[in-house]
Amino acid sequence: MTITITNNTEKPRFEAHLDGELAGFCEYNLLSNAVMYTHTEVLPAFEGKGVGSALARHVLEDARTQALPVIPACQFIAGYIRKHREYLDVVQPASLRAFHIN
Repeated sequence: MTITITNNTEKPRFEAHLDGELAGFCEYNLLSNAVMYTHTEVLPAFEGKGVGSALARHVLEDARTQALPVIPACQFIAGYIRKHREYLDVVQPASLRAFHIN
């Protein structure tokens, strides 16, 4: 099984496809000085297959590459950062306390 993630800027959301089928997505708002991840969803048929984690990793790496601070309004993304502290550097400083990450 291969997870492929693309940025659908028209929606706007990152979409994960597993073997060609939409498996999940992470919605975002692109702000002038940050990116706010608002909602992540894995479709029921694909739960437990690593889709959510792959999406979280991808969107956080994308923000890091673009040097965009992250506002993790999505509880899944905030929870992922709590467990994977190597992404603390991409979180907008004010958001660390607001989303109980630090």
